[in-house]
Amino acid sequence: NMGVLKPDYVMRAIIPVIFAGALGVYGLIIAVILAGNLEKEEYTLKKSFEDLAAGLTVGLCGMASGMAIGIIGDSGVRGFGQQPKLYVGMVLVLIFAEALGLFGLIISLLMGNKPAGDCN
Repeated sequence: NMGVLKPDYVMRAIIPVIFAGALGVYGLIIAVILAGNLEKEEYTLKKSFEDLAAGLTVGLCGMASGMAIGIIGDSGVRGFGQQPKLYVGMVLVLIFAEALGLFGLIISLLMGNKPAGDCN
């Protein structure tokens, strides 16, 4: 609808999609790091649960951030189509919503880079 009514705003309306796409990259980064840390001889039960927790952390934070970006993006683009002054506010709120996913990535990196230990 934005492309029909105001075609010059179309590229600005894609910003929420770009923010949401970055969340998938966060999960990919954690998956590559965790897969690179796998050692068959020293992979203990404790390390496996730490890796599971790291994956769940980035996944659940990404899901929460994605839902926030979706809701903000939908209402923000609709409002921006009617009043162009709302664009800066929409982008600021999208940045804060993206920060939820980024915090999950940071915590997952801290959890996933711990050395393997025993189950004691």
